[in-house]
Amino acid sequence: MYSPSKFGADSYARIGLETSVNSASPYELVALLFQGARRAIRMGRVHMQNGNIPEKGKLISQAIVIVGGGLQQGLNLEQGGDLAQRLNALYDYMTRRLLEANVRNDPALLDEIDSLLATIEDGWNGIKPELKSSAGLTQLTATA
Repeated sequence: MYSPSKFGADSYARIGLETSVNSASPYELVALLFQGARRAIRMGRVHMQNGNIPEKGKLISQAIVIVGGGLQQGLNLEQGGDLAQRLNALYDYMTRRLLEANVRNDPALLDEIDSLLATIEDGWNGIKPELKSSAGLTQLTATA
């Protein structure tokens, strides 16, 4: 059950996130996806260690949706060349490992995926936005 202050804080956070998403460029949207996936994995790990199975499952499922439905679906496989193909395979691997971590209650698998995402996120943050769109690494548009 939520306390009134917890509910207010959650509402404020949702509004802040919605504002960030609505005003973000395609480059920034991908950065937000990395942040969201990594946050869900970290929080899922905490709930896994605390034995809170429903919350653990919810957060790991959220990470799966972000990786498979956001990051992976945002790849332009036609224009992205070998890099997009490799990222596609890596995101597929990550979603399978996240599912396995959830089923096996294995925090080491969550750490593995978080580490992989951190490496890709660092690379993403190091590329100028103009280069990202010309390399075909994202097909997200400002209206997405």
